[in-house]
Amino acid sequence: MAIGDIIVGMDIGTSKVSLVIGEVNNFNQIEVLCTTSCRCNGIKKGKIVDENEIVAAVSKLIKEAESEIEMEINSTYVTIPGKYVTVVQNSITKEAKDKYSGISGKDVSNAISLVKDIDVPEGMQIIDIVTDEFILDNGKVVGDPVGSLSSNFTIKAQIVLANKDYMKQLANIFRKADIDIDGLVPITLAERSLVLDGNELNDNVMLLDIGAGNTEIGVFEGLSFSYTNTIPLGGDSITNDIALVLNISTEEADRLKHQYGLALKSFIDNDNEILLNTCKDENKRVIKSSELIEIIEARIEEIFSLVNKDITAQGIKQRINNVILTGQGITTINKSDVAGKIILNIPVKISTGRLISTVRPEYRTAYSLVRYIASRPFAKNLSSSIDSRAKENIVQNILARIKEFFYS
Repeated sequence: MAIGDIIVGMDIGTSKVSLVIGEVNNFNQIEVLCTTSCRCNGIKKGKIVDENEIVAAVSKLIKEAESEIEMEINSTYVTIPGKYVTVVQNSITKEAKDKYSGISGKDVSNAISLVKDIDVPEGMQIIDIVTDEFILDNGKVVGDPVGSLSSNFTIKAQIVLANKDYMKQLANIFRKADIDIDGLVPITLAERSLVLDGNELNDNVMLLDIGAGNTEIGVFEGLSFSYTNTIPLGGDSITNDIALVLNISTEEADRLKHQYGLALKSFIDNDNEILLNTCKDENKRVIKSSELIEIIEARIEEIFSLVNKDITAQGIKQRINNVILTGQGITTINKSDVAGKIILNIPVKISTGRLISTVRPEYRTAYSLVRYIASRPFAKNLSSSIDSRAKENIVQNILARIKEFFYS
C-alpha cells in the first residue's frame, strides 16, 4: 500500500448499501475518513431486481460522502456475491532473468501475467488474481520473492472469474450513478482478514456470512482461496417465517426474533407465554416461546443443510477443519453455532477476529473491502479516483483498472 492512497469501498447487500472511505496513513494503517449506508431492496435472493433503486442508493451515498470529506468521488471498489464467482487454481514456474541479481519485480509481474493465462469459460471474465505463495528453487516458500537469489520460482495463485452478465448489470448501475468501478471483489475474500483470527488465517476454514437475505460461503485452505458461493436465504427469511406462521407484522416478527433468538428448542430454559400484539387470529394471540423457537430452528436448519449440500457436492467438505460464522442475520441468535455443528458435523464458532468488534456490523463488509484492497501485494495502483475527469466506457474501465492491480 502507498501512504496517502484513498480507497472507496462499497458493499451492495440485500437490505442496504454501505460505503467506507479509508486513507493509508503514515503507519500503513487504514484511517477511516467516512462511513455511510442506506436501505436498499434492489437485490432479492442474490439477483438484481431493481437497478434504479440501487442507482438511487449509490448516488445518495456518494453525495453524502462527498459532502463529508469535501472531495469529489469518481470511482469505488465494489463487492460481488459468491454465486457469480468461480475460482480457478493455477501455478507456473518462471526463470529469473538474472539469478545473480535476485528475483526482480519485473520477474514477478511476468509470472503473474503467465499464471492468469487460463482457458476462461464462456460468459466469465477475470476480475482478480490472488497470489498464494512463491516457491524458490531450493524449495523455500515465501510470500514475496523479490530480491531472493534463485534461478527460478514457482507461483501459486487463484484466478478469480466473474459472471459477465452480472458485471454488465453492475456497470449499467454505476454508469447511471456516474461512478466508475475500480474493481470487483468477492465478499468472503474481502472479509477474510477481518473475520478470521491469526490461527484461522492459516487453517482450512469455511467462512459463512449470514446476512439479511443471503448466506455467503467462502472456503480457504490455508492461504488459498478455494471456493465461494451464495445461498439465497438469511436472517430476513427467519423473520418472514415468523410473520407468516404466527400471522403477525414483519416488525413484530423481527422484534421477537431478536428478543427470543434461539437456534435450538432443546436449549429453552423457560417455556414462557408470549403475547402477540399484531396477530390477526384471535385464537392465537398467546403462544409458547417454544413455538417461536421451533420456527427459527427450522429455517436455520435449512440454511445449514443447504450449505452442507453445496460443499459436499463440490467435494470440499472433508478438507474443512473449522467453520466461522459472521453476519447480522445469525450472530444475534443464540446457539446458532451449535446448530451449525450438528448439521455440518464440523466445529463451528462465532467469529472472534481481533478487528471485527471494532467495526459496526453495517459497515464490516465495506470496511473489509477497503482493507483487502489496501493490502494487495504487487499492486501498481490502488487508490480510487477522487479527481474530476471524463467518464470512459465503464465496462472497459473495470477491466483496465483490474489490469493495473499488478506491476506493468
